[in-house]
Amino acid sequence: MKTATDETGTPKARWERETVQPALAKSPERSTSFTTISGRPIERLYTPEDLADWDPARDLSTPGEFPYTRGIHPTGYRGKLWTMRQFSGFGTPEQTNNRYKHLLAAGGTGLSVAFDLPTLMGRDPDHELSLGEVGKCGVSIASLADMETLFQGICLSDITTSMTINSPAPMIFAMYLVVAERQGADWQTISGTIQNDILKEFIAQKEYIYPPRPSMRLITDVFGFCAREVPKWNTISVSGYHIREAGATALQELAFTLRDGIEYVQYGVDAGLAVDQFVPRLSFFFNAHSDFFEELAKYRAARKIWAHVMRDRFGAKDERSWKLRFHTQTAGVSLTAQQPYNNVVRTALQALSAVLGGTQSLHTNSLDEALALPTAEAATLALRTQQIIAHESGVTNVVDPLGGSYFLERLTLDMEKGAHEYFDTIDRMGGMVEAIERGFPQREVAESAYRFQQAFERKEKVIVGVNDFVEKEHHPVPTLYIDEAAADRQIDRLRQLRRDRDNNRARRALDDIKRTAESAGNLMVPLIEATRAYATVGEMCDALREVWGEYVEVPTI
Repeated sequence: MKTATDETGTPKARWERETVQPALAKSPERSTSFTTISGRPIERLYTPEDLADWDPARDLSTPGEFPYTRGIHPTGYRGKLWTMRQFSGFGTPEQTNNRYKHLLAAGGTGLSVAFDLPTLMGRDPDHELSLGEVGKCGVSIASLADMETLFQGICLSDITTSMTINSPAPMIFAMYLVVAERQGADWQTISGTIQNDILKEFIAQKEYIYPPRPSMRLITDVFGFCAREVPKWNTISVSGYHIREAGATALQELAFTLRDGIEYVQYGVDAGLAVDQFVPRLSFFFNAHSDFFEELAKYRAARKIWAHVMRDRFGAKDERSWKLRFHTQTAGVSLTAQQPYNNVVRTALQALSAVLGGTQSLHTNSLDEALALPTAEAATLALRTQQIIAHESGVTNVVDPLGGSYFLERLTLDMEKGAHEYFDTIDRMGGMVEAIERGFPQREVAESAYRFQQAFERKEKVIVGVNDFVEKEHHPVPTLYIDEAAADRQIDRLRQLRRDRDNNRARRALDDIKRTAESAGNLMVPLIEATRAYATVGEMCDALREVWGEYVEVPTI
């Protein structure tokens, strides 16, 4: 028996011929090429024909069940909303402490600490390379005294804190633990996240101190220490955010981030840790960029890939090791200084993609961040954006409402396939550390950034208010200004600290850090003791510089 399809071809082909072509003859499409923001070609329509290789039982399943494509929690946000964690830090610890209290009073449910450049690079405020940078892009933290001030009046037992720091992450984490200890908090029950992701620094952000291999030693020492002493702490936030900000495509962000995660797991196993002992406390950090469906596909593919990798590649038995948990931040690189109120709209759409993608926590950027650090008013509006999505949009009522979309499922499968192709390439190089040393991911990201810039300049990609819909008149918005008074105050405080502390005790503690670095001991132990002795971030980092040296990137072609 013949069917309509037998005589006319596939339903999609029939539609193209009988419906689309006559319509195009009357009114052509806006372009001959439609792509995602990453440059991936997009078809006009997606139907079941585009999912011939898709098995809903295998590839989709149901929420809370392997491979978690539809989310790691069976009830999604019907049980618990994501943590609304606004990234904040500037000037002195006192100034940032006031901002934290403001955000918590406005309904924020977690803190996320932004550190200034000297802190990120393991330098004290009085170092010559810190000149002009103290407190400018984040809060200045040099010692335990600063950390105590940063969280004064904030009970660390009652909140979760995320700290965005990498090379000196163990030193900053040691300070946080000692503050919690002095507040009477139990290390066994406190929770939060330390970013502690050095591989993405070598790929994208470049805020590294030590060579790759000793840097990995620091990370596995944090894994081992927390498995015993701070079991609810997320020991790393494997970050694709900064890779994407450097110009990576969504696929590259996905692939390099997950392959970094695989590298950390392998180094942990090689250090003698059991997979299910430390992997459940690994978390991830993704960018929420502007191409709505591409971002959704990225998050869904990430969960599916990680579940299979942990079960099949590493033999994890605990389902907590299979479940990829992630934080999301809206795309800073998408914000524009021109027509800054457009950034409110961008951020809202990006945040919505993260929520529909099942994020566990979220930071929404402020409208003024292309100009300066956020004002209190702009930060509050960014938080309100999350609250409106949570309580007014209705999207939290259903788990994965877009699951099963022909377009979305095709994008998700293609993301998965592309990521595995990158995995195979990196595995052939020997791993992510070796790939970084050869400059492979760095080149891939640089080339993608160049291609996007070309598309922007040709107006193939429109940025509203920048290369189209431009306004000649400039409407300034209020901005936050950090003057040099913050640096002066931090330097004075540091000098007073060095006069008042027991300097013999501090020197002994720093010597113990060097001895431990030369042996196989866990470095978190002497770092905590040095923190208690009020050794500074710069002093602790310098102790390891004496043993390991500093990394200098070698340009590759």
